[in-house]
Amino acid sequence: MHFVEVLPGDASYHGTGPLTYSSEQPLPVGTLVSIPLRRKQILGVVVATVQKPSFAAKPLADVPALPPLPRQLIDLVEWMKRYYPAPLGVITQLVLPKGLPKKPYVEADLSSPPLILPALTNDQQTALSQVAPHGLHLLHGETGTGKTRIYIELAKRAVEKGKSVIVLTPEIGLTSQLTQTMADVFGDRVVVLHSQLTDAVRQRSWQYILEQTKPLIIVGARSALFSPVHDLGLIVVDESHETAYKQDQAPYYHTTPVAAKLAGLHGAQVILGSATPLVSDYYIASAKKRPIMRMTETASKQSNADRTIEIVDLRDRALFTKSPHLSNPLIAHAKTTLQKGEQVLFFLNRRGTARVVFCERCGWQAACPHCDLPLIYHGDIHLMRCHSCEFKAPAPMSCPECRNTSVVYRIIGTKAVVEEVERLFPEAKVMRFDTDNKLHERIERHYTAVRNGEVNILIGTQTLAKGLDLPKLGLVGVVAADSSLNFPDFSAQERTYQLLTQVIGRVGRGHRKGHVVLQTYAPDSPLLEAIIAKDWDTFYNNELIEREQFAFPPFYYLLKLSCKRASSGSAEQTAVKLAGALRSKGYKITIEGPVPSFHEKSQNKFAWQLIVKARRREILTDIICSLPSGWDYDIDPMNLL
Repeated sequence: MHFVEVLPGDASYHGTGPLTYSSEQPLPVGTLVSIPLRRKQILGVVVATVQKPSFAAKPLADVPALPPLPRQLIDLVEWMKRYYPAPLGVITQLVLPKGLPKKPYVEADLSSPPLILPALTNDQQTALSQVAPHGLHLLHGETGTGKTRIYIELAKRAVEKGKSVIVLTPEIGLTSQLTQTMADVFGDRVVVLHSQLTDAVRQRSWQYILEQTKPLIIVGARSALFSPVHDLGLIVVDESHETAYKQDQAPYYHTTPVAAKLAGLHGAQVILGSATPLVSDYYIASAKKRPIMRMTETASKQSNADRTIEIVDLRDRALFTKSPHLSNPLIAHAKTTLQKGEQVLFFLNRRGTARVVFCERCGWQAACPHCDLPLIYHGDIHLMRCHSCEFKAPAPMSCPECRNTSVVYRIIGTKAVVEEVERLFPEAKVMRFDTDNKLHERIERHYTAVRNGEVNILIGTQTLAKGLDLPKLGLVGVVAADSSLNFPDFSAQERTYQLLTQVIGRVGRGHRKGHVVLQTYAPDSPLLEAIIAKDWDTFYNNELIEREQFAFPPFYYLLKLSCKRASSGSAEQTAVKLAGALRSKGYKITIEGPVPSFHEKSQNKFAWQLIVKARRREILTDIICSLPSGWDYDIDPMNLL
């Protein structure tokens, strides 16, 4: 009889170490096994052979005839236990399917005529020359400079060396476009893997990857990072700035550090591609002297294919006689664009659903004097509150800057824009794309029709701002350029820079001449000026100054702690107690709060939170491991909402 330690791949296992089972045969590390756990059978992976334990070990339920899991994935699980503390079963299930398929994998028919790749631009050639054999690289390329062409070239080099490639996209909706592009070059080597596939399809794809000996190109969202690839040569994190790369439940991992660790285990390359890199990523890459490849040259050389940008002042209501939300210049440009047979995109960031306090006449906005974050209006107590430091102020009846009474508490959403557009353009085919879409309405289901121009007007959120190549698009209208600035968060300016740069970049990509109309309450904003001028350096340097001043990443690590109780008072008392306990332990930390969470009441529970800041990340992981029951945590949060 043999005895093995097994990592259980199921969230119901809350332990911190492997379980011991008996086996009739010796099993190497990485063997996939079926194990009994309480009243069910789950998949697990063998991580060690051990001596006979002092207790009666249960026997393994089954040992499927499959190749061992790559050692690098097992090492990755061990690393994640330390870097993103969470129950072992939750982490292990990232690298294992829910079950094994009953049917074999069927290769998708992605065949198409051989793709003749365009010649590399000077920028692309320079970028490729800077790529090292392994390690992390930051590809900072403006929209339309051909980052995907770089990915293809590096993937070809990896495949020629017999190594597989993982290409990640922030949204599942973008996989269709990227999959077809990769299939045009690599044919049946392309495998799609993401969470919206059925369990059966995911299981077949997972097993196919595990069993394959030929190099593969795996395309998917962040979960594809945990594919059982035996010989990995390249990981591409496209649109690496996107918040979708941060998991919003345990183990709360961010894709970039995990990709970097996995690449290190394989001796592979990592490419973080973005027109608007995360400030923290850029700072760390610079500090560690990692390659930063800059591309500004538009890949397509078609003549007369640039873009122009027009600013509309939302305070000038004389420009809004035909619609309360769409200005007269925007409507006129939309009519002209549609008459030319081109597409129109109206963009509005749906995250702007929280109430904000601002002056409609002069553009003043209520902000915290301590954190420089927008204040949130609480109507039940008629107070403005900072959710970071608990600063409070009465809601003003008139603007403190211009003394006008035009202080408003509202923001619109994409559905209101749809109603206006359908009224103004009754003959146009209109489609809305945002997180409210049903499965059959999502962009991936309509990408071909959208790309071919069969949809006249697109209305949506950041779903339409990420990486889409729309050759028939002639006009982008940004309904409210300031909406993402209205959030009480340290990342608000960065997110605004990213969103506006990305959505502006949907036109002027070399296909045709494009026009952009930006509607804003702050036409003279330095941030807006930097976006229009593509002045990344000014934005980046200004953002670093503020981050350091207010102790935010990349200068400090963050840990968000939250508790939910039946009453607000009970939640507050619990949070005050934990804050006192943490302060008494002598950690070198700063604690902000406790304060009510951004969404203070949810499912009849009241939530309060603490923000812990530290220069050493290990302090925060120690705090997580010693948290009392009833507390939720998020380490390295993308925002504090």
